[in-house]
Amino acid sequence: MKQTMRIDAAIEDARTQLATVSDSARLDAEILLARTIDVPRSYLIAHPEDTLDDAARERLDSLLDRRIAGEPMAYITGIKEFWSLELMVSPATLVPRPETELLVDLALREIPRNVASQVLDLGTGSGAIALAIASERVMCEVTATDVDAAALAVARQNARQLSIANIAFVQGDWTGAVTGLKFDVVVSNPPYVRDGDPALEALQCEPQAALVGGRDGLDAIRVLARDCGAILGSDGILLLEHGAEQQRDVEKTLLEQHWSSIECHNDLAGFPRATTARRG
Repeated sequence: MKQTMRIDAAIEDARTQLATVSDSARLDAEILLARTIDVPRSYLIAHPEDTLDDAARERLDSLLDRRIAGEPMAYITGIKEFWSLELMVSPATLVPRPETELLVDLALREIPRNVASQVLDLGTGSGAIALAIASERVMCEVTATDVDAAALAVARQNARQLSIANIAFVQGDWTGAVTGLKFDVVVSNPPYVRDGDPALEALQCEPQAALVGGRDGLDAIRVLARDCGAILGSDGILLLEHGAEQQRDVEKTLLEQHWSSIECHNDLAGFPRATTARRG
């Protein structure tokens, strides 16, 4: 039988274990413990003297083992906040990242509040980008596609839980899912990590097909640059997320496919993160 452990001691012990794998070890520890005993984090602060029984300690140890092994907190808890929306995530989807909110911000600048615009999110994953846009522009109609059925199932569930109705989900590979349709805004966070990039070591739990974009990371971006012009209206705009060091290569790729008004935008950290372009 394990010795009795107070909540404050359990948090400190978990924080120590997580310190080498997390930049927010105490926060992670509190979230995991709160999940373990099914209470809000505020309860932990208000009741540090409460103790954990053996079953609770075993559940906490199991969650700590997963986190120490490198599993993202979002997969352990099943949720991730993006654009103030609480989204369900799973190993079938990437964990939404704060820098991707730049794509949402750029798209919203292009979408009037009181006009029925057509918006397309290619490779939607958890639906983060599409749902954020749909929640902010209720007059627009958002179409979200993904080649992966499991990812689309997560996105559909997120739409239901958030009660967002102005969105439709279609399974298919890039623009092949929407052939013959026209959109005012096309947005995508495609795979853009180079094959073999050392950064992938820390991303092993996430779906590699949604991360890796070939030898130079640009395979998917080349496809989008080639095909998205056919589904954009005459005044339409394409918005792409990419790596911080890919700005010039993305610009070159778009120029080769006759895009114009190409502009790169920095994320909040100051890194080149998204490029917008219009049809020439």
